[in-house]
Amino acid sequence: MTRAVLSFGGNIGDAAATVRAAVGALGPALVAASRAYVTPPWGGVEQADFVNVTAIADDPARDAAGWLEFAREREAAADRVRDVRWGPRTLDVDVVAVWSDGESVLSQDPELTLPHPRAHVRAFVLVPWLDADPDAELPGHGRVDGLLAGLPRGDVDGVRCLPEGAS
Repeated sequence: MTRAVLSFGGNIGDAAATVRAAVGALGPALVAASRAYVTPPWGGVEQADFVNVTAIADDPARDAAGWLEFAREREAAADRVRDVRWGPRTLDVDVVAVWSDGESVLSQDPELTLPHPRAHVRAFVLVPWLDADPDAELPGHGRVDGLLAGLPRGDVDGVRCLPEGAS
């Protein structure tokens, strides 16, 4: 059995609907998902705010590479274009962490570094993750609530819950 933590985000078009559809594509593998959050862009490119959701999924048929394949399939289905690093996008799906039979999967593969190398400093991943799992731990970094406590207050406060029914 593998468990994955996936971060979904987008800021082009109806981002909330796109993110919800991508999370929904997990089907019966979905264990938990956060509420949707509006988050400021990360990486220095001027653009609209993002809608982000973090989801936890279990699937005995997927390994880490299978979760990356799922992420790329969802991005392709949303017509994701990779023009500008950290630029606007219809959908971005990051594989944050994977466990196989309860053990964290570590990878330095440039295609899939696990755990995600910047997850521990990204409030837009950590706040929704904590919402989905109050006991969450990022392998090699510690408890998510502790990681959030160490981030600049402005970064954490910038992650706002999207009102129900809003797009």
